[in-house]
Amino acid sequence: MSDSPHPALPPASPALPAADWQPLPRRGALLYAGGTSLAFAAAGSGLGVLASQVLPLPPAATLAIVVAAMLALGLLFGVVRHHRIAWKLDEDGFATRRGGLWRTETLVPVSRVQHLDLERGPLERRLGLATLVVHTAGTRMAAVKLPLLAAADAEVLRDRLARQTETDDAL
Repeated sequence: MSDSPHPALPPASPALPAADWQPLPRRGALLYAGGTSLAFAAAGSGLGVLASQVLPLPPAATLAIVVAAMLALGLLFGVVRHHRIAWKLDEDGFATRRGGLWRTETLVPVSRVQHLDLERGPLERRLGLATLVVHTAGTRMAAVKLPLLAAADAEVLRDRLARQTETDDAL
């Protein structure tokens, strides 16, 4: 007899919490925000060039101020956005949720999972993080990525989802 209340769901691992929405680990927020702030800074360089034509400051100072402001704004935006990403795994499958004002929830039913990958770039490895990639059957959203999971959680999540897939295939 299984300890799990759902026969298709393997017993809960101590490394993985119950099937409520789980946030990403905080240590990935700065990495996520770094990418966002670089994108904002690139846009800021264009705005800085335009602003230097209008403002009575020296062009280099205007450019530096606008790029610095956009870096800070991007950092803040990235941290907030990172905290608005969550995931869960239950008997229905794997789900992700993103966004605040415009929320997107994606559910991948266990029956649609084809295979699973873990990706770890050098910064992710350094911070003990990983990206889980769930490849699905079908053409729309053929892969669902969940970035910056704790590496141990990503491995347990991958293994549990793979076991659920095997159990579903056996039925």
